[in-house]
Parts: sequence; C-alpha cells; structure tokens
Amino acid sequence: MSGRDPVKRITFHPDADAEVTEAVQYYEIRSPGLGGELLEEVERALGQIARNPEAYHRIGHRVRRKTLWRFPYNLVYAVHPDRIRIMAFAHQKRRPLYWRKRPRNAGDEGSSPAP
Repeated sequence: MSGRDPVKRITFHPDADAEVTEAVQYYEIRSPGLGGELLEEVERALGQIARNPEAYHRIGHRVRRKTLWRFPYNLVYAVHPDRIRIMAFAHQKRRPLYWRKRPRNAGDEGSSPAP
C-alpha cells in the first residue's frame, strides 16, 4: 500500500454540467476544435482535483475553486469524505457567487458523474 488516499469520485450538480456543455458549444462555434480543447482542459483539471482536492483555493467551509489555465473559468467544488461535487463551472468575469444556493451535498438528487 502506498499510503496515498484513494482518488475520490466526482459528481456534477446538473447546472454545473449544463454550464460545461454550454461553454464547450460556445467555443466550438467560435472556432472549430476550441470546444474540444476546453473539454480537455476541464478533464485535466478534474483529474488534478480528484488526486488532490485540498490543493486549490478555499472559498468556503468545504468549497474550493480550481482555476483553468487557458480559459476564463473556475471549477467550483465541495469536498466530502467520499466524493467531490462540482457545484459550478463559473466564468471568472460574470455573476460572482451565483451558484451559492446550489446544494453542496454530494448525495443530493440530480448528481451526474464527471464527463
């Protein structure tokens, strides 16, 4: 045994899932292939979060934010003992904290698995 914590399962709040889809579609229309590049960056960030969820900026009791490197978005997530719940895929320049009323509990109805 390596002594490392197991990688936690990631679920998405349905609205966060829709936000990723919407952003990918927007960038794909803007420049073919760019939506796919955004999705690849999201998947890379999800892997980083799953491996080390405590590494990113704390913005609440259980809530953290992982900033994407190339695109102006943050993955906002809640850390639970057995999983990570993506609360929002938030544009960095629009509507700060709009997602705050979304349920943080990873067991809430409407959870969807990571893309």
